Amino acid sequence: QVQLVESGGGLVQAGGSLRLSCVASTRTFSVYAMGWFRQAPGKEREFVAAISWNGGRTSYADSVKGRFTISRDNTKNTLYLQMNSLKPEDTAVYYCAARDGLYDSNESHLYTYWGRGTQVTVSS
Repeated sequence: QVQLVESGGGLVQAGGSLRLSCVASTRTFSVYAMGWFRQAPGKEREFVAAISWNGGRTSYADSVKGRFTISRDNTKNTLYLQMNSLKPEDTAVYYCAARDGLYDSNESHLYTYWGRGTQVTVSS
């Protein structure tokens, strides 16, 4: 069982930045590919970014490419999402997720473990 705890959300003005963190309670963090997903009110959960087990491969939704950066520190069991140039449409609850596989995926059903989420609100 892997527990994931997100932090770093908050209220920010459009154009601002936030850095999300996700700490995993496992000694084998490095064997999991990780992802970030988000869900806005009234909308389905959507893929944001994902990263392979060693950080060597990353993937992004088109809507965040060039603005968001996913990274991980396996020595700290921590996943990050650096979000720059935030837009009001980025407002959502952001979830981190872990999958039993080495490589990144944009498919939420492939992820086994999920955090409870952290709220990101971008004002215009």
